[in-house]
Amino acid sequence: MRPVYVIGAGMTRFGRSEWPLVDLAAAASLAALHHADLGKIPVNAVVVANMGAGRINRQTAIASALVDRLSLWPAAAEAVENGPASGASAVKVGYQAIASGMADVVLVTGVEMMRAVDGLEATDFVASLSHPEAEYIYGVTLPSLAGLFARLFMERYGVERRHLALVAIKNHDNAMKNPYAHIHQPVTMEGILTSPEAVVNNPPVAEPLHMFDCCPVSDGAAALVLASQDIAAKLGAPRVLVAGIGQATDTHAVHERQDPTDLKAVRLASAAAFDRAGLKPSDIDVAELHDAFTILEIAESEAAGFFKVGQAHKAVERGETKLTGKLPINPSGGLKAKGHPVGATGVAQLVELAWQLRGEAGERQIAKAKTAYACNFGGFGNNVVATVLRKEER
Repeated sequence: MRPVYVIGAGMTRFGRSEWPLVDLAAAASLAALHHADLGKIPVNAVVVANMGAGRINRQTAIASALVDRLSLWPAAAEAVENGPASGASAVKVGYQAIASGMADVVLVTGVEMMRAVDGLEATDFVASLSHPEAEYIYGVTLPSLAGLFARLFMERYGVERRHLALVAIKNHDNAMKNPYAHIHQPVTMEGILTSPEAVVNNPPVAEPLHMFDCCPVSDGAAALVLASQDIAAKLGAPRVLVAGIGQATDTHAVHERQDPTDLKAVRLASAAAFDRAGLKPSDIDVAELHDAFTILEIAESEAAGFFKVGQAHKAVERGETKLTGKLPINPSGGLKAKGHPVGATGVAQLVELAWQLRGEAGERQIAKAKTAYACNFGGFGNNVVATVLRKEER
């Protein structure tokens, strides 16, 4: 297999978009293409990650539409749908095309316009990824699954609501340094947990999870340009290698798992990514985790191998996951504050990490970052893609 490099990265601000879907995707794509500075080198393929355009935006075939909007004919075009893990799955498809020799340059773009519908419709749209007979028909939503998971995880390992609040506070602080983030609002422990006003400021969503434990509903797009080693060398760009990708699945219905607190797909996908990269969790300098709910940042960091089971919340309390900590997690603000346009999320995680490894992350730059890890969490942990990036010195 041929080495694959990230040579360009771009995104739109997450939040509410006034642009049509394809224009939103095009804006992120053009930013990534400009970043790559390809000159006359052609793009051989375009892969678009999206979960729900056919349902909520009444548009299908968005990959071919994006090729046309960008005048990239005759590039191959295909769309990838894998729930909230669509973004990293699309990157994997682009990676495979270059690694196999089928393409030299691939544009991977993730896009979603979730605010085109109201909150109830958006919640139902995302809930449709749950098991149709065992969960969805009984009114299961992703917040309800996260609430049940959080309760069990907290009771088993001694995690308290203040630990969840620390994750939210950290990620909101990071998002304040990210011009692309959906939420630019600092929060405090008093404001969301300990003061009398917290009852109003931070109402329950799915106990024990409250509003500030949950990501917002977002529009947005993110894009990467992937290239072969020859193209990357010709362009002279900073060398960000896609060092390893792993993917794993678990039972669709959460209640069928032997231990619902064991994020088995995260554990297996991460182990495969690290093995292919020839690295260990302890080698990672910065990570982007799929914190659609604050409890998931804690649980995923253990399943990926960064902390022992039952210990991550203590690391959060010690400040180890802050920008200045031992392992900065979600310097972008994470899904919690950067936002979560589901099809774009996995691509946006890798955009952030590519910027970090290239030294282009501005105020949130992690000093001397050379290795990075991302977890894109599909369903409620039933389809997970983990990716490891590594900066190569010239």
